[in-house]
Amino acid sequence: MEVVMGVMSRLILKLTDLLVSEYKLQKGVKGEIMFLEPELKSMQSALREITKAPSDQLDAQDKIWASDVRELCYDIEDSIDTFLVRCTCSIEPAAAGPDGMRGFISRSLDLLTRLQIRRRKATELVGIDQTRDEVSDILLGGDGVTSNNKNGSIVSIVGFGGLGKTTLANVVYERLKERFDCWAFVSVSQNPDMRKFFKGLLYELGKNVNEDADERQLIDHIRKFLHTKRYYGITERLHSVYFHNIIPLHKSKSKYCIVIDDIWNISIWHMIRCALPDDIGGYIIITTTRIFKVAEQIGGAYKMKPLCLDSSRKLLYRRIFGNEEKYRSPDEQLTEVSERILRKCAGVPLAIITIASLLADRGRNKMEWYEVCNSIGSGLEDGRDVENMRKILAYSYYDLPSHLRTCLLYLSMFPEDYAIEKFRLIWMWIAEGFVQHEEQGKGLYELGECYFNELVNRSLIQPLYDRHDAIIEFCRVHDMVLDLICSISSEENLVRRLLLQSNMEGHDIPCASMILLQVRSVVAFSLASNLMPALGSFRVLRVLDLKSGSLPQGCDLKHLGDLLNLRYLGIGKTFRAQLPDDVGNLRFLQTLDVVGSNFCSLPSTIVQLKRLMCLSIDQNTRVPNGIGILTSLEDLSTLYICDSSNVTEELCHLTELRTVEIFLFPAGKETLAKSLVMSLCKLQKIQSLTIWASGGECNFDAWLPALRYLYLMVDHENLRIPRRFVISSCSFPWLVGCRLLGFLGAVVFQQGAMMRLTSLAFTFHAREAREIRSSDGRLNLGLENLLSLEDVLVYFRARGACEMEMEEAKAALRHAFEIHPNHPKHDIWG
Repeated sequence: MEVVMGVMSRLILKLTDLLVSEYKLQKGVKGEIMFLEPELKSMQSALREITKAPSDQLDAQDKIWASDVRELCYDIEDSIDTFLVRCTCSIEPAAAGPDGMRGFISRSLDLLTRLQIRRRKATELVGIDQTRDEVSDILLGGDGVTSNNKNGSIVSIVGFGGLGKTTLANVVYERLKERFDCWAFVSVSQNPDMRKFFKGLLYELGKNVNEDADERQLIDHIRKFLHTKRYYGITERLHSVYFHNIIPLHKSKSKYCIVIDDIWNISIWHMIRCALPDDIGGYIIITTTRIFKVAEQIGGAYKMKPLCLDSSRKLLYRRIFGNEEKYRSPDEQLTEVSERILRKCAGVPLAIITIASLLADRGRNKMEWYEVCNSIGSGLEDGRDVENMRKILAYSYYDLPSHLRTCLLYLSMFPEDYAIEKFRLIWMWIAEGFVQHEEQGKGLYELGECYFNELVNRSLIQPLYDRHDAIIEFCRVHDMVLDLICSISSEENLVRRLLLQSNMEGHDIPCASMILLQVRSVVAFSLASNLMPALGSFRVLRVLDLKSGSLPQGCDLKHLGDLLNLRYLGIGKTFRAQLPDDVGNLRFLQTLDVVGSNFCSLPSTIVQLKRLMCLSIDQNTRVPNGIGILTSLEDLSTLYICDSSNVTEELCHLTELRTVEIFLFPAGKETLAKSLVMSLCKLQKIQSLTIWASGGECNFDAWLPALRYLYLMVDHENLRIPRRFVISSCSFPWLVGCRLLGFLGAVVFQQGAMMRLTSLAFTFHAREAREIRSSDGRLNLGLENLLSLEDVLVYFRARGACEMEMEEAKAALRHAFEIHPNHPKHDIWG
């Protein structure tokens, strides 16, 4: 229902826009639109009442009626968009004929007369220490539970969805992995692409692979890599410490730690096992599965246990109230209902977290807590685990506002266990029209980011952070949540969104039962040679994402220019030098992402895309002159600037920019960097700035005060930066994340600098320690002046220092963090 609510809201706005805009409408059409608009608003009111009830509680006739309304709204919106495209592109006739404005109005009014409106009311890490220790001891101790031989151990963690199998496997993995020469954590899922799986395993192990290798070749690559892997230096010392008297060391043989998550079929395991050599010492393999027979055949079956009552209580209260150490509700009147809810959750972490996220939004209202408790029925107490877990998740889904339900359903487009890029997803939502209304002071992307964060807060999507745990870069959908939204998406007719996966390669596009003219999104994970010509039939396509698969050699992109309704275009690896010129026909395009395509340049027609809000390109891709015309741009990366281009002068016209990434190569022209800074200072909305700089001269004093994120990678010597780089008082007052890399001298923070900074990464050279150390042995970096600091990463470089100097410098750094008022979490790499 939420899908139709979303499209209904957009449709009403578009009809209003048609009435007040200067489009040439046929005689009588305006009056018919004025009739159509209130009718749709009346239907919207009725739908709003229907959406308050879960799908399984709706009257059959209401479902049929809502389905009819949904299809009507889709058809009307497609007709309006086609009309607007024709007007914008000056294609005639714009309003005549069966596909013109008159035609769609007539069809819409006819259907409205036949639709009678009827109104009807209708994983946190808690309690895991013991199991973590058990599995670790089993793997390392060889106590008979594992599938052991003299060389290694296997444990297969088994249990139904939501028990925390993956979480347990990951905790054990993180605890043990650095004791090994190489390690990897990979997911299989229910319908795996084994070629992609093996490539992912090699990548996790740190080995690049030929794109054209088949499964057999990939298996051989993995076996050879694991056989020839060696450990050196500190790794050898770690092995001797951790594995003494546990697993024998053989210097001529390599060792590995690998997690294979979510195995559904024993035949898949047998194929994977072929890639993991058994004749090398000291390996560990951990698998997870829902199926006990699969776990038994893999070996070392470890049955996952539900959380005990105390751990369940702690998890619930931590999620709601934030009191990590208390085992009792901070509000006595909620104690009884809390205990009832916990009994229904039966120690299943996913159930507890999902319910806790619901309760957190209800404050301390006891009656609302009882309403939630009663709504989930008998919960998981009666043993029907999967069915009742689904009811709990469904309740959380129907508790969402309509716009968030639509955004969540869209994730059914992606395969199981797929890491979905946050940036990519939000721009897709925008292209589909799911992010509709701009709040004061917030653009569409920022509003979409609020939607994303709300789904994270409600535990319906799982956040995946960058390597420093500072920024959410990806998300993943738990397989039980994915099952639910795929089922609901089918009911909501998301057949208008098409997923092309690798197991469809070589076959016709699976559209025999659907009308290509209705498809709005195509996300392709494998591309057959017949794909691009077929796309010419997708006349109302809004999202085309080809980034997850390589375009086949010889694949023609000329059909892109026919997709006049396109709002989002993503292209990955391709054998072409650039996009076709007719991409300039896509006048409604909002996002163009060609990172990974290695295009030499963008065509000059790109400057015709006046609605473009996001442009993502490789750093070696050149943009044409005139890019300053694209004044709707909010996100621009990576922009190559050199002394032979005039891009710097045009940059200052892009006043809507929030995020900018620049590769600056002055090549000896000292005025270029200064010109860049002058242009950047005119862009008052920039929140995130990344600059890769080499050569020339740069003045850092004048840089933007409103930045929230700054990533600066510099060539220290060529930029003529003083030996000690000082961040002055009152500079960057809104900055929350900063990385300062490439500096040869120390970076020093004066009092009052970066007052809101929470995450910092910087380069530090061992020999600098003596120069900036005070008489009492402390480092004069000014870290104590960063009052909000929570997380620090130091890229430590020896640069000619002896071992003693290095140890002294590291000790001084650690002391600086220990005496900081916030005691920030810190890592020293190198």
